[in-house]
Amino acid sequence: MTHLTDIGRVFALDRPLRILDAFCCIGGASEGYGRAFPGCHITGVDIQAQPDYRGDAFHQGDAVDFIRTHGHTFDFIHASPPCQGEGAPTKGTNAVRNSAIGRTYPRLIVPTRAALEATGRPYVIENVAGSQVRKDIRLCGEQFGLAVLMHRYFELGRWTTIQPPHPRHRGRVRGWRHGAYHDGPYVAAYGQGGGKATVEEIRAAKGIDWSTDHLRLREALPPAYTEWIGRAFLTDRLTVGLGVAA
Repeated sequence: MTHLTDIGRVFALDRPLRILDAFCCIGGASEGYGRAFPGCHITGVDIQAQPDYRGDAFHQGDAVDFIRTHGHTFDFIHASPPCQGEGAPTKGTNAVRNSAIGRTYPRLIVPTRAALEATGRPYVIENVAGSQVRKDIRLCGEQFGLAVLMHRYFELGRWTTIQPPHPRHRGRVRGWRHGAYHDGPYVAAYGQGGGKATVEEIRAAKGIDWSTDHLRLREALPPAYTEWIGRAFLTDRLTVGLGVAA
């Protein structure tokens, strides 16, 4: 459990710890960091309006530009560039187009990393398998007893930690596959139809109780992931120390 005394030992501050959640969506990551760092102040930034955002302050705008301009004023930065623009089939391109919905998604990990490096602050970039994110840490819902798998990878900047054990999955993801229905302990928190999870199922599976937006619930990180990341970061800083933002 994270204690305020631990945070005080690392961050010699006369103000709340400042966290930036870039590409924040409804703030699943923000909620996790709030649990890891009691009393912190979390700012979310997203290109789309996010009326259900969970953190303390929200800015609508380009996340990479915001990091370039304001990132140095934060003590820790989390970034989750949209995964729709990532994946092995699109490597080497700057964007990928989904012809089914007529939308083009930019590939943002490289410019996000460059912006984060320029801040001089510790950071994490989260994304999916097949993306250009460095695979320093992999987290899965089974590690936290969640009813969703949702493997995600985390690139750590200016800090490090050890990969936690990945337990064996307890069964299948529930839903229809190739004309056959399979039961299992996990819900399919992506897409719609074919036995995919309902709003209430996703809320329960991910531990997100503040939104009923099906699309954004599907996109949001389970708070347990970033609570773990935040506590791992604090442990690392207790070991090596940290200069904070002015």
